[in-house]
Amino acid sequence: MKKNLILLLSIVFLVLTACGANEESADSSDEGSSDESNGSESSGSESSNNESADTGETYELEFGMQPNTQSNEYEAAEVLADYVEEESDGQLTISLYPDAQLGDDLSMLGQLEDGSLDITLAEIGRLNQWVPRAQLLMVPYVIEDFEHIERVIYETEFGDELRTELTEEHGLRVMDTAYNGTRVTTSNFPINEVSDMEGMSLRTPEAETLLDYAEYTGANPTPMNFGEVYLALQTGQVDGQENPLSAIEAQSFHEVQDYIALTNHVVNDNTYMVSDQTWQELPEDLQQILNDGIEEATEHHTELFQTEEEELVDFFEEEGVTITEPDLSGFREALSEAYPKYYDQIGDGAEEYMEVIDEARE
Repeated sequence: MKKNLILLLSIVFLVLTACGANEESADSSDEGSSDESNGSESSGSESSNNESADTGETYELEFGMQPNTQSNEYEAAEVLADYVEEESDGQLTISLYPDAQLGDDLSMLGQLEDGSLDITLAEIGRLNQWVPRAQLLMVPYVIEDFEHIERVIYETEFGDELRTELTEEHGLRVMDTAYNGTRVTTSNFPINEVSDMEGMSLRTPEAETLLDYAEYTGANPTPMNFGEVYLALQTGQVDGQENPLSAIEAQSFHEVQDYIALTNHVVNDNTYMVSDQTWQELPEDLQQILNDGIEEATEHHTELFQTEEEELVDFFEEEGVTITEPDLSGFREALSEAYPKYYDQIGDGAEEYMEVIDEARE
């Protein structure tokens, strides 16, 4: 009898133990189902873009530029750096390298391409080294004003395809574009129409589009290092030069030139470029913060240059410089004769690209 009781108690114990194990297994299974329904399984299979944000990993980006610390460009870059650090609570920071510490603009674009630099500034036309048709945006009188170049880059098929090709084939991500001034012409005599350019010695950079500006308007193009221009103007080695108003003031060219003609032959942009390698490594929330920060920076960048240009016209007149507004129709007609050369360089589709750009005017 005692043996039977012991046997019965053993059986009950075994049954109770087995039931407890089954309940524990069922609870674990429910937790797995709950996690899956909450997305934990899917988040585990997502790219590291989201994982790194959850872990609080920090990112320090390097921003290289040619302008120095006193420039509008540097001030705008500071806006970007401050914005991303504040909005990310220090998870994303940007170190600035001005004054061409990391090389010239083409060198830094190459560094973006191979992922050794994160952010830089470049005129969109300079990207013709990677996509030749981009050069059309630097040819004199192709672009009318800053709003025109913005529409071309971000609201046309030409711009969409250009940005896509730069990103997917070269790792150069176009983020946003700022205004960087419009090039005008200084001289020791008034320029009111294109015929007034005939025979003048005009200093230009060693850039095909600007050499063409001089040549096709009848001037004698005289390439020269920027640091040599003031003395060349002062001594009469050259009759004039061309640059945005901000550069004319910064280099004191108005001290040795009596006239500024608003020839407005090239609209300078400064496009904020990010390495696509860098972009892909950032979590989505930091991508958004960087994007928003660049928009803040380009808006400030543009305001600085537009305000400065308005003030500089008054400043130059107060300094005794005569400002002329020449009839630009003759300038445009003269430069249109250079366009076939660029069509040949770009190849198939070049004239159609130009038509798209022209249609984006307002």
